[in-house]
Amino acid sequence: MISNKNTGATAIWGGFSLPAGSALDICNRLQGAIIEHRIRPGAKLSEDEVGDIFGVSRTVARTSLQALAHGGLVTIERNRGAFVSRPSLREAHEVFEARALLEPRIGRLAAGNMDAAAEARLKRHIEAEHEALAEGDKGRALALSGAFHAEIADIAGQTVFAGLLRQLLSRSSLIIALYWKRPDTTCERHSHDALVDALVRRDANAVEEIMKSHIIDLHSGLDLREQPESNRTLAEIFRN
Repeated sequence: MISNKNTGATAIWGGFSLPAGSALDICNRLQGAIIEHRIRPGAKLSEDEVGDIFGVSRTVARTSLQALAHGGLVTIERNRGAFVSRPSLREAHEVFEARALLEPRIGRLAAGNMDAAAEARLKRHIEAEHEALAEGDKGRALALSGAFHAEIADIAGQTVFAGLLRQLLSRSSLIIALYWKRPDTTCERHSHDALVDALVRRDANAVEEIMKSHIIDLHSGLDLREQPESNRTLAEIFRN
């Protein structure tokens, strides 16, 4: 959910400037594995192990982890190293409360900017999400769900709102990874279908209400109790 822009010699990843190429590729692959729940919150990301897995120097691995930390997906602890961020129960509540305030407004703004191209993009997102759910790939479905919400923010044409939402979506993916209770927590298909229908009708009031109800429902679908950590190594994750 964190966007990046390749500018040739350097790339901007989540607001962090890093060399284009290996470091950017590592950020994208680790982000994907975190969002798709292959790497769990709290997992240690050793510079040496990251370097060995991706065939890069320790310096490149360190730069990649620093970029991930800048984007909020990783926490770097003094004398301990880097770990996938592990949102607290309090933060979990706050993130979804923030989304419940922000996203209905974003949806209302997007309704005023809908056109055929925007409709097609949203429907492609839904089709891909349905395919992932049908295949039982809940991690990929979650990533696609976040991309769907980010796409609505882009349609709204509000750069600041879109940036704020992408940060919240990244935290949401970690929160869902920790506190997932229901199989439909990844954004059940009916909610997204209803949102697109209301957006296509340019019914701002309906979009606002559906989005608010949807985020509240996602929040209620989380089991906000402490969860055990995974024992899988990075090497095991990236071999699969």
